[in-house]
Amino acid sequence: MKTIKSACFLKSETDFKNYKGFGYPEIVFAGRSNVGKSSLINLIANNGKLAKVSATQGKTKLVNFFLFNDEFLLVDLPGYGYASAGKDEQERWAKMINCYLENSKQIKCAILLVDIRHTPTKQDIQILDYFTFNNIPVTIVATKLDKIKNSEKQRNLANISATLKVGINNIFVVSAEKKIGRDELVQRIYQFIDGE
Repeated sequence: MKTIKSACFLKSETDFKNYKGFGYPEIVFAGRSNVGKSSLINLIANNGKLAKVSATQGKTKLVNFFLFNDEFLLVDLPGYGYASAGKDEQERWAKMINCYLENSKQIKCAILLVDIRHTPTKQDIQILDYFTFNNIPVTIVATKLDKIKNSEKQRNLANISATLKVGINNIFVVSAEKKIGRDELVQRIYQFIDGE
């Protein structure tokens, strides 16, 4: 079984016009603001301080690169759907993300995070379609399992499955708060890193 032995922040980027990568396979993290991307990165790293977790939505405005095991990068994209961000700022984020996705040659898969409490949004569907259109494999991760009752889990997963048109067994369920789902997700990431 694969384990995470080291993780560190590598750098932040905003300009990807001439992006050549860092020589590592890349795993992209995408999701709405406040869906728990930073918390999940910290869970995978087993380091609560690696990625800054903010109570303020829309805080991540850069593309952040984290190096794991000196083997692969987790690439944290700015959260989308932050209503208080101005239209110009939202368009700037979108252009930056598109430029990265178009220029990176190292992306092995995208991890799309959705909140298990809510129906995926139109933007969730759009980014899933974008990844699919560009032949980027996608893994769906339902976050914040600790925020619902156990009796609600299957119904909520069925809702996510139907909305995103993915098999319910292909949705990984995690709770950063209770440290649930970490090992399964690490193994999933390594399936793409190792090309299995």
